[in-house]
Amino acid sequence: MNPASYTSMDSLTFIFDVGAAGQLSWFDDGVNRERRINGNIDYIALQFPVHRRIAVSAGLLPYSHVGYDYGATKINEGINYSERFYGKGGLNEVYAGLSIDIWKKRLSVGANIGYFFGRITHNQTLSVVAGTTSSTVRIKELEVRDYKLDLGVQYTHPFSATESFTFGAAYSPKKKLNTTSYDIFTDPNGVITEGDTTTSHAFDLPHSIGAGLSYVKQNKLTLATDFLYENWGQARIFDKTNDFKNRIRVAAGGEYIPNYRNRAYFNQVRYRAGIHYSNSYLTINNSTYNEFGASVGLGLPLIDNRSFVNVSFEYVKIKPDSKRLIDQQHFRFTVNYTFNERWFYKFKVD
Repeated sequence: MNPASYTSMDSLTFIFDVGAAGQLSWFDDGVNRERRINGNIDYIALQFPVHRRIAVSAGLLPYSHVGYDYGATKINEGINYSERFYGKGGLNEVYAGLSIDIWKKRLSVGANIGYFFGRITHNQTLSVVAGTTSSTVRIKELEVRDYKLDLGVQYTHPFSATESFTFGAAYSPKKKLNTTSYDIFTDPNGVITEGDTTTSHAFDLPHSIGAGLSYVKQNKLTLATDFLYENWGQARIFDKTNDFKNRIRVAAGGEYIPNYRNRAYFNQVRYRAGIHYSNSYLTINNSTYNEFGASVGLGLPLIDNRSFVNVSFEYVKIKPDSKRLIDQQHFRFTVNYTFNERWFYKFKVD
């Protein structure tokens, strides 16, 4: 989240990290209740030093997901018809970042350059039953290929040999994405009409500002809190700005190690817990959502006590401020493997 943090790692360490998540979801509109199961790769990332004051990171991150499918059958003036709306796709980000320690392992700055790619499809189908069934289909596709910049700064203040406070801040400037949109229409006779391929429509990523504070007692306790602000209210999609509102997210959490030097396995396990709150950036019929979440997790050390298998369980409640919208609940299970190896070490032989 903060590219300035890369230099805080051990200068002899190479880290490779990969994670995946599964999710069980319930959706309730007040009349119907539906359950869904899905999962995805969370990220693939690596990090290593290239100098005692410089470290780099690179990886692949899913940035957004689109997945919906809903509809209804209706009767109007004796004619039966059905409507169906569904969407799929999403954006991914490949990034590379660099962090520089500019003062005694206390003050560092960093930057990430990310490349977005992906395709999103929205489909609307209207089927009319009048002796025979005829359908009208409209497909809108959006393809994204563009770059993104993230900047960060981090300061660590030690106040004993084993304790320190760290403050970090990150900023991402507003970005008009380089996009291509397609509009395809199929009439009841099966005639396909392709609209103009458009590259002039505005699709924005808002500027965002994040800040965090942590307290660390080495090999014993970590407490941290984060704040994020995203200026979605000024962002455009298909040149419109009235579909979004500004978003904030706050989170707090901690990690506890019972006894790092004790050989008993469960004394070396990392025990973790956290909570978060955010509002949705979406506005639907002048209504919006609020999100509440809580999580617990374990960091399970492997034989070398440097690499870990991390597991977490999270409950998320996404509650609308209007009964007209869908109430959501999610149970998420995440597992990742952190390969933490000692590299760049020079052995001496007498």
